[in-house]
Amino acid sequence: MERSDGRGVQKTDVLRDFQVSFFSMRRLASFPWTFLEKHLDNDKSSDLISDILNQTCLHSLCRKFPPSVRFRRLFLSELIRRQEAAGCDPLDELYDALAEVVGAADTAECYKSYLLPSGDTVSLSESVALISEGTTGLVTWEAALYLAEWALDHRHTFAGRTVLELGSGVGLTGIAICRSCRPNRFVFSDCHSSVLRRLKANVQLNGLTEDTSPTISVEELDWTAATEEQLQRIGADVVIAADVVYDPDLVGGLVKLLSRILRGSSPAVLPEVLICSTIRNQETYSGFTQQLEQEGISHEVMDGPVHHVFPCSRLSSVQLIRLHR
Repeated sequence: MERSDGRGVQKTDVLRDFQVSFFSMRRLASFPWTFLEKHLDNDKSSDLISDILNQTCLHSLCRKFPPSVRFRRLFLSELIRRQEAAGCDPLDELYDALAEVVGAADTAECYKSYLLPSGDTVSLSESVALISEGTTGLVTWEAALYLAEWALDHRHTFAGRTVLELGSGVGLTGIAICRSCRPNRFVFSDCHSSVLRRLKANVQLNGLTEDTSPTISVEELDWTAATEEQLQRIGADVVIAADVVYDPDLVGGLVKLLSRILRGSSPAVLPEVLICSTIRNQETYSGFTQQLEQEGISHEVMDGPVHHVFPCSRLSSVQLIRLHR
């Protein structure tokens, strides 16, 4: 049986928490340091540090898809600081790992990896900066993680269907759905050239191609310029989008496209349209819902609980809505 901290916290759970937080590059303050500090003063403290290293910096996933150099440097420095504060003997592996990143150059890109309940991993090339190359689409945002969690709880919504994702960004939600929800076809889309390049690379990075199941495609889709021919060719049964309601100047084009998707469908086969948003500016979000109403589109809030799969901040207000014409 695994050792616990006296309150039912298992060592295996803590090691997984370290691993999940490390590969998704969570803020260091969110790591389970309390458990670590409680066990650094016993005879097996070196074993615990070694286990943490093996699940993070020395793990094969880190060799293949490493988090940023700066993040690894900060993480290892924090491990050393806490080990020294507890009066523990230095662990050579820890200093060796730090030496490896101290001399390494920082890069503008890094990898973030997210562990799925199945044991699979979604690894993404992302920008280190929140805004780069004139876009916010090169990083994963909270609503994308929430929508992916909702999809994992509602796999039947996607199973055997054609799914169109608007504003796919770096691809987290779509890749998670393709890996776990068995759609028949999945169409990733975006309009920014840099985002499309990164998106295509991430889709391929995760082993998804036109020859795999589900059938995959990555398309340029400008909300204001999409043609009826393009929408009919895609023929989506399900349309999803995450974190696309953030700029008042873009909301109008999004609403017009959603209206076309819903009104252009056969009444007998209405696509399911799901929009997930982090509400950062209430005025912008209210403007979005008002424009939906003006287009004759109603919405319902999907406020049921979802299982927390991915490490992310739960402080932001995230809302998932289903649209109806």
